[in-house]
Amino acid sequence: MTDIPQTLVDPAWLEARLGDPKVRIIALNFTDSQDFDAGHIPGAVYWDWKGMLWDPLMRDFPNAETFAMRCAAAGITNDTTVVFYGDPAVQFGTYAWWVFKYCGHQDARVLNGSRVRWECEGRPLTAERSKIEATHYTPNTRLANAHMRAMRNDVLAALDRKDTVILDHRSPEEYHGELLSPPGSPNHGAERLGRIPGAKHLYFEDFLGEDKSFKPVEEIRALLREREATPDKNIISYCRLSHRATLAYFAMTELLGYPNVRSYDGSWTEWGSVVGVPIER
Repeated sequence: MTDIPQTLVDPAWLEARLGDPKVRIIALNFTDSQDFDAGHIPGAVYWDWKGMLWDPLMRDFPNAETFAMRCAAAGITNDTTVVFYGDPAVQFGTYAWWVFKYCGHQDARVLNGSRVRWECEGRPLTAERSKIEATHYTPNTRLANAHMRAMRNDVLAALDRKDTVILDHRSPEEYHGELLSPPGSPNHGAERLGRIPGAKHLYFEDFLGEDKSFKPVEEIRALLREREATPDKNIISYCRLSHRATLAYFAMTELLGYPNVRSYDGSWTEWGSVVGVPIER
């Protein structure tokens, strides 16, 4: 891959900065810390993706004060370079990056290939949890980037618009209305099966190679072009809970420079349960 942006770091870059107090590594998973405790990148802090990236009550992101408190507890300041990786699912790293950018943190990055590539390259792992000293993080609501996010009414308004492409990044089984959640996981998450009308399917795994690194830019560009998702269009990405959609968002905005991409974080969990919205199957 050429012209890799600063927001996507490779394992060699990160290994060279292990122990750097200006860099904080956050590992995320969706169930528990079992994988993390079996072995993780030295110095990494474990976060449960919902517990740390959502508001404690509302189905929303933390407010500026809560976000600042969680960052400070993890040793993150406003100037810290924060590098995220999924443990082991890569999309939880891009979701954390997306939330941090949405909440206004300036230097958020993603480890290319996540833990999978790191292990494939034989880089160091540890089972020991690092002792983290709390810092100070100043809340700053002026930096929130609301343009990154699509709400339900935005999606409704975009239906049938020629200048907008809606991309569904779920598994084929979810897209075709056979399952509510990925194969092999508990089948729940919405009241109805199906997809948003007119949505075009682009499975999030198709952005990745065998080691979970992003494919070359031209391959990704071709996948998007096949679905008419070109840079001149408004793009709305969704999945079930939006973590897979944020991987696509990252690829389009950071690797390809698309200017008009939003992630619908309500995704199918919301759309498939809302009374009165149209569903296609």
